[in-house]
Amino acid sequence: MFMEPSAATTPDKSTSSSSTESSDQSAAFNPETGEINWDCPCLGGMAQPPCGDAFKEAFSCFVYSTAEPKGVDCVEKFKAMQDCFRANPEAYADQLDDDDDDEDDEEEKKDVKEDEVMNV
Repeated sequence: MFMEPSAATTPDKSTSSSSTESSDQSAAFNPETGEINWDCPCLGGMAQPPCGDAFKEAFSCFVYSTAEPKGVDCVEKFKAMQDCFRANPEAYADQLDDDDDDEDDEEEKKDVKEDEVMNV
């Protein structure tokens, strides 16, 4: 499963709003400065090798996208990132397994619907 980009760009409301806390600690993107905090724990290490550069390109594209719907102009960058994940399964096994689970869930739903149709 991949993180929705909005999860990393929306500040976490559960953290204290203390003025001593930096806003970039709760979100990867700080709209006040326009900067992306690649060290944000909310990114789950995705900005690190081996696919960190591909992730950074895709995520940056999404964050700064002005297209409608947001990020539609970044599809190729996200595909390149996913290709990198697939080429490095030892580093991204958890993400790839979750992605496969989503596909399995869809296949299960399709099978159930087909069974329902056959039993009618």
